[in-house]
Amino acid sequence: MRTIGLKTAAVIARAGNKVLSFAAAVMILLLLLYGGYSLWDTVMVYKGAFADDELMRFKPSDNSGNNPTLDELRKINPDVCGWITIQDTNIDYPVVQGKTDMEYINKDVYGEFSLSGSVFLDSRNQPDFSDSYSLVYGHHMANGAMFGDIVKFVNNSYFVKHKTGTLYLPDDTYTINLFACMKTDAFDSRIFYPDSQNRENLNEFLEYIRIGAVQYRETDVKAGDSLIGLSTCSEAETNGRVVVFGWLKR
Repeated sequence: MRTIGLKTAAVIARAGNKVLSFAAAVMILLLLLYGGYSLWDTVMVYKGAFADDELMRFKPSDNSGNNPTLDELRKINPDVCGWITIQDTNIDYPVVQGKTDMEYINKDVYGEFSLSGSVFLDSRNQPDFSDSYSLVYGHHMANGAMFGDIVKFVNNSYFVKHKTGTLYLPDDTYTINLFACMKTDAFDSRIFYPDSQNRENLNEFLEYIRIGAVQYRETDVKAGDSLIGLSTCSEAETNGRVVVFGWLKR
């Protein structure tokens, strides 16, 4: 009886080992599949953060001031209010404006879900960029997509080499003259409440930027000019922000 019991126990043990081995193999396979999917998903997210050929066909092609391709894009999404390009960077996107600043956090220019979101104008600004200070946001993508290149402006060599951009509106075109880069946080009311700035306190706002800037060059901003801020998240701080400032010239 004892011998039979030992044999039975051995059989059960071997069967148990096989079950455990099979379960372990299934678990490893599932982990590999999940890891592969996660890697593929990450690649797709970063790849999708760049403007593809289909979207780039709507980019205005010259500086004539009349940009009919934006009208075509606005027929697809009326929230489109412009297109921004910063020379020699990856920043080359349409600008949208939602009813709130959360609307385009995870939504692309076509209105579809996208983790990389869109480049969007603060909901408190005028969509024609006629305010004295307009604030534009974009996600900080590690591959340089969206506003990932904004954080590079904290480095002097990068700041010195990158001085201009272009803002295309449906019926106007502006040169963006970049003059400052500031590291701040999301609670900086002077920066992140654009409707609190006006042309009467423009010089005071410019002085605030100059004092707080990590990079700065003298500018020819005049009382009637308009400023633009390009904001993204900082790499190291939870609420940290990097903002590049420019002034708009027709």
